[in-house]
Amino acid sequence: MAFILDPEFEKYATPKQWEKLKAWEQHGSTRPAADAVGCHHAAINQAWAAVKKKAAMYGFAPEHGWQHETPPGYVVKGVSTLRDMQTGEARLQWEKTEREREGLKESVQALVGEFCDDLPTVKPRKSCPKSDNDELMSVIPMGDPHFGMYSWAEEAGEDFDLAIARRDMCSAVNYLVNQSPTSKRCVIINLGDFFHVDNLKNMTAQSGNVLDVDSRLPLMIRVGLSALRQAIETALDRHEIVEIINVIGNHDGVLAMALSIMLANIYEREPRIVVHDQPTPRHYIEHGKVLIGTTHGDRTKDRDLPGIMATERAEEWGRTKFRYFYRGHHHHDTMEMFNGCVVEQFSTLAPNDAWHNAGGYLTGRNMKLIVHHRQYGEVARSVCSIDMARDDVV
Repeated sequence: MAFILDPEFEKYATPKQWEKLKAWEQHGSTRPAADAVGCHHAAINQAWAAVKKKAAMYGFAPEHGWQHETPPGYVVKGVSTLRDMQTGEARLQWEKTEREREGLKESVQALVGEFCDDLPTVKPRKSCPKSDNDELMSVIPMGDPHFGMYSWAEEAGEDFDLAIARRDMCSAVNYLVNQSPTSKRCVIINLGDFFHVDNLKNMTAQSGNVLDVDSRLPLMIRVGLSALRQAIETALDRHEIVEIINVIGNHDGVLAMALSIMLANIYEREPRIVVHDQPTPRHYIEHGKVLIGTTHGDRTKDRDLPGIMATERAEEWGRTKFRYFYRGHHHHDTMEMFNGCVVEQFSTLAPNDAWHNAGGYLTGRNMKLIVHHRQYGEVARSVCSIDMARDDVV
């Protein structure tokens, strides 16, 4: 069946999205359309899904009988339809609207998706460190990097800014990757609060706390993305497959999703990189008899996490023996066993800001590498303290 494009959708599409959709209409199939515009065929379907979602938010979804667009500044909250009991035809329809909110997850994801149309796509590497060591999986949990946080030594005990955050993280990852065995699979887990701030107000979205922020929001995104890409590239030098999970934190509920979408677009042609870009509060990875859950930890209690894992991943729970939940948020190391699952929270490389320093929150600062065997669970770990990272120990 030919793809027929309603011209009314154009107002909800970016120029590049509309170019993809017009090519689909012209060629009748996604693969030749993708060849015509020079993208992956999945990007055609992604563009159509994003445009339809954005249009529906403003009341235009003709396949569902929605033809009345909302006024500027409003989005559809819900639609009610009165149908004839005998024929099923719609007799009356009324919309519930509300003021458009910048924090609406659906609109944010759509906007980020549009932004990603202009991102460069990384070509696959020609060389690859071949490894048949599929028994081991190396995991690097990153506890709360807080890119964009500003700390002044005279006030908070230590200087911290974007440049320092990038240097510390990249140095720690470099050290840990060099300590890793040549396992085929490496998983980098950003445990949330990768970015210190999520908006132009320099305040936390949930509680409205004022934050000490270094530089401008676009520069923070640029430096943070660059640092994470360097960490991924470092891991690619040693491991055949590199996976990245960006957990949604309480400081970066929107930008955590954006970070995953950006990385998925940048590396869409690199089969050695897997980006877990689902916008969910928890992610899970399985390796033989090992099951690992990830979350930020601001909305759940540690003792509840095993039950959440067993419910959300019942089949994986049943076939695994070694179960772990990794979390961040509190900036210090703890480990406890709850009902067949080890819950571990990880410290951060970042120092205190002025508020935490005034409150006397003191903790060790490090990053870890954990090695899991598919039959025996965790078999080794390495630690890179903040001093080791800054001394550039290799």
